[in-house]
Amino acid sequence: MLRSVFSFSAALFLVFTATSQAADQTVFVKELSAADVVSHLERKDWVVVDTRLNDAFNGWKLDGVKRGGHIPGAEDFSANWLRVESDTVQDELAEALTRKGLSKDKNIILYDANGKDSVAVANYLHDKGFRQLYRFDINEWVNDKQHPLVQFPRYYDIVPAVVVKDILDGKKPETFENAGTIKIIEASWGSEKTSYSKGHIPTAFHINTDIIEPPTKSKPIMWMLADDAALQQFALDYGFTKDDTVIVSSEESLAAYRMATVLKYIGVKDVRILNGVNTAWTMAGYKLEKESHKPAPVNDFGADVPGRPDVFATLDFVKENLSKKDNFLLVDNRTMDEREGKISGYSYHNKKGRIPGSIFGYAGTSGSYGLEHYRNPDLTMRNPKEFLSLWEEQSIDTNKHLAFMCGSGWRAAEIYYYAGIAGLNNISVFSDGWIGWSNAGLPTETGPES
Repeated sequence: MLRSVFSFSAALFLVFTATSQAADQTVFVKELSAADVVSHLERKDWVVVDTRLNDAFNGWKLDGVKRGGHIPGAEDFSANWLRVESDTVQDELAEALTRKGLSKDKNIILYDANGKDSVAVANYLHDKGFRQLYRFDINEWVNDKQHPLVQFPRYYDIVPAVVVKDILDGKKPETFENAGTIKIIEASWGSEKTSYSKGHIPTAFHINTDIIEPPTKSKPIMWMLADDAALQQFALDYGFTKDDTVIVSSEESLAAYRMATVLKYIGVKDVRILNGVNTAWTMAGYKLEKESHKPAPVNDFGADVPGRPDVFATLDFVKENLSKKDNFLLVDNRTMDEREGKISGYSYHNKKGRIPGSIFGYAGTSGSYGLEHYRNPDLTMRNPKEFLSLWEEQSIDTNKHLAFMCGSGWRAAEIYYYAGIAGLNNISVFSDGWIGWSNAGLPTETGPES
């Protein structure tokens, strides 16, 4: 799904007067204090909403706040989502309102740190007929340490654009104080001409995913994970060592997360992703560059490869553990049409169906590149509370080892990272996925599940 950014008019930030009511009526009923927010937190007719960048909601200290995270119990509805232009964004926003319990009969507290985000969301809601809107400055909450804030356990694994910009400007932002050599890379399928040459994060060098997933010589062509020896050589050729800190971006999220899981598997100690990838960079007002950069090869990775074999669940591991329901679940992160065998999901793979014993874990609705159940309209990570709730409906017990799978590990890689951010540690990616399983001639099934 392609998205682009359109400019806000100054009025979107500054207009407080309602257009459909009396000229002197303001969008906000009143400005609330921290004490007011506390008194309304547990009331079902009130909803507290964080309107900042989702990175701030996740835990980053943005807009000058002294502590990172969100107010316990707050929903998220970022003003940044309103800046997305796509054919489906209005439907996505409407669905988000329903999912987060934002209805016209509720009293809605909108908070931010910059005085702009809450106004943008208030104007949007007012245009939709919402009238019981209140504003709160999160700084009042943050500056009093008695008020708790929620940070996701590994919020720092997905990085906001402004933090990447700080790094490029020679700064050491929060969570990067003890980072090793910081390298920024662009991952995509194909040569530099495919997407990298059209624009990438400044200083980033390009990696073609065919390097880590070489196409087979037999037909139909498949793309499966390279063996450990090839991955070790890849690390040396592209200048990676175990002590590096790597930030991965891409034109499309899936390639970035797939590359990140492979680097983590190899043993690079600190692998992060630009949250929202290149879209986040341009939405922040920064420019992509077109200059080509090349990595400097190294002679020694510094450790054996793989350094983190637990990142990937092998075909044999899945076969051995699939029946051990007490401590293992294979989570199928494909569309329901793929799972039921209506489609394969891939133009180069015609086998359809699912792995018996796996459990549906959602992905998206737009084919093998869709992850709408896990992403916000601006391609950032959705609030983990929401996808964890979907898992609960499917009886996915997060106390068990969860191995995420899709067709060949791309969608599963992104979900693996999101699960880690939410605090899950006993997780892996079944990298071979449906394609590897079905090509091995192992049991499959099709049709609706009883």
